[in-house]
Amino acid sequence: MKKHIYLSDLHFEHQSWKKELSFQKDELVFFKKRLEEVVPRYTDKTVLAKAEQFQNQMIRHGEVVDTLVHDINAHEHELSDFAQEHPIALDHVHFDDHTSLRSKMESQRTIYADFKQQYFRYLTETM
Repeated sequence: MKKHIYLSDLHFEHQSWKKELSFQKDELVFFKKRLEEVVPRYTDKTVLAKAEQFQNQMIRHGEVVDTLVHDINAHEHELSDFAQEHPIALDHVHFDDHTSLRSKMESQRTIYADFKQQYFRYLTETM
C-alpha cells in the first residue's frame, strides 16, 4: 500500500534535501583543499595511497550528489507540471510518497557520514 502525501510536503522535503546536498558539495570542496595541503608533507606510500582513496571517494560522492539533485529536480518538475495543469486541485490531491528518493537520500546520509568519519580519522593520524 502506497503512502500519500501533500504536494507542499513533497516540495518542502525536496528543498531540504537540496540544501543538505549543496552543503555536502561545499564540504567536499573544503575536504579536497585540505587533502591537497596534507599530501605534500608525506612520502610514505601507505599515507599517499589512502589520500588517493579519499580523493576518489570525494569524486564519487560529488557524482552521487549531482545525481540526487538531478533526480530531485526531475521530480519537482513533474510536480510543477501537475500544479500548473490542475491549480485548483492542489489542496485536495494527495501524491504518491517519494519513498525511493527518500531511501536514496537516507543511504547517501549514512554513506557520507561514514566517509567523513574515516576522513577525519585519516587527517588526525597524518597531522
